[in-house]
Amino acid sequence: MIEQPALRSGRKERPLWVTLLVTLILLYCFLVGINCLGGGMKSLGKGAMDAYFSDSMNPILALLVGILATTLVQSSSVTTSLVVGFVAAGQISISAAVPMIMGANIGTTVTNTVASMAHASRDAEFRRAFSAATCHDFFNYLSVLLLLPVELITRAIFGVGFLEGLASGVAELLSGAGGATYKSPVKAAFNAGKDVVESAADTLTGGGQAGAILLAVLGFFIILLALTSIVKIMRGPVVTRMEKYVTRFLGAGGPIAIFVGIILTIMAQSSSITTSILVPLAGAGIMSLEQIYPVTLGANIGTTVTALLAALAAPENAEAALTIALVHLFFNLAGILIWYVPTATRQVPLRLARRFADFATRSKKWAVAYVVMAFYALPAAVFFVAEAFTT
Repeated sequence: MIEQPALRSGRKERPLWVTLLVTLILLYCFLVGINCLGGGMKSLGKGAMDAYFSDSMNPILALLVGILATTLVQSSSVTTSLVVGFVAAGQISISAAVPMIMGANIGTTVTNTVASMAHASRDAEFRRAFSAATCHDFFNYLSVLLLLPVELITRAIFGVGFLEGLASGVAELLSGAGGATYKSPVKAAFNAGKDVVESAADTLTGGGQAGAILLAVLGFFIILLALTSIVKIMRGPVVTRMEKYVTRFLGAGGPIAIFVGIILTIMAQSSSITTSILVPLAGAGIMSLEQIYPVTLGANIGTTVTALLAALAAPENAEAALTIALVHLFFNLAGILIWYVPTATRQVPLRLARRFADFATRSKKWAVAYVVMAFYALPAAVFFVAEAFTT
C-alpha cells in the first residue's frame, strides 16, 4: 500500500504511441534477424547441418533439442523462429523440425513452473500455484505423447506425417493465392536490413564461409535481442492490465477464456508472461484450476504468431517456412481438440496436475528436482550421450 504511490510519483510512463513505435522497430529488427539467419545458413551450403539435424535423426532427440533450446533461452518464440529460419534455409527438413517444435512447446512451461516456487513457504498456496503451473506442463506432455507417435506412424505409412501434411496443404493453398510469390515492398525492406548486416559481416571477415557464419550468428543475436526487448517493453503496459482483464473474464471460461489467453500472449509476445501471471492468482485462490486451464491453452496458440511472422519474412522457401510455422499452430489446436473439448479428457491434465501438486507439497525438494531434471539435466544428458554414441 505504501509502494504504489511511490511508483506513480516516480519516472513518468512513456506514451503508448512511443511504446508501439519502438515495438514496431524491434519487430522489424526481429524479421531482419530471421533473414540474416536464413541467408547465412543458406550460404553455408545445404548439408551444413546434416550431421546434427538430418532426416535420420531420432525424433526423441529432436524433441529434446526443442525442450533444451527453449529452456536455455527462456522463450519458445526464439526457438520456433530459429527452426523456421533453418527450414527456410534448407538446413533442416520439415520432418526433422516437427519434433523440435513440439519440444519447444514443452520447454516454454518451465517459466511458470519456476514461478510457482515463490509460494513454497505456504503449503496451501503452493499446492494451488504448482497445480496451476503444471497443468500447462501436462497438457503439452500429453499432446506430445499422443501426437508425436501419430505423426511418425502416418509418416511411415503415407510418406508424410499428419500435422506436416495438413500444414503443407494449407501453406500450399496460401502460396497458391499469391502470398509467397508476391514481391512485397515490406519483404524488400527486410532484405535491405539484411544487406546492411551482411555487408558488415563481410567487412569484418573478408566474406566467404566466415562471412556466412558471422551473418547467421548475428541473425541469431538480433532475433534473441529483438524478442527479449519486445517482451520487456510490452511487459509494462500489458502486465499492468493483464490481471484486470483475466479476472474480468473469470466466470466466462471456455472459448472466451481461450481467446483472452490468445490476445494477451500476442500483446506480450510471450506465453510465459501470460501463464506466469496466472500462477500467483491461483496461489491466492482468486482463480481456480478450471478457470486457468483454458487461458493457458489460449497462450499456447498466441505464441505461434511469432513463428508465423518469421515465416512471412523468410527470404527463400517461404512455403516450407510457413508449413513448419503452421505445424506449431495445428499441434496446439489438435491438443485442444483432444485434451479440452471433450469433457472427459479435459479432466486428465487437471487431475495429473493436482496429484503432482499434492506430492510436491509433501516433499518440495522433488518439485525442484522435477524442474532441474525434466527441463535441463535429462534432455542435455540424453542428447549428448546419444551424440557421443553416433559419432
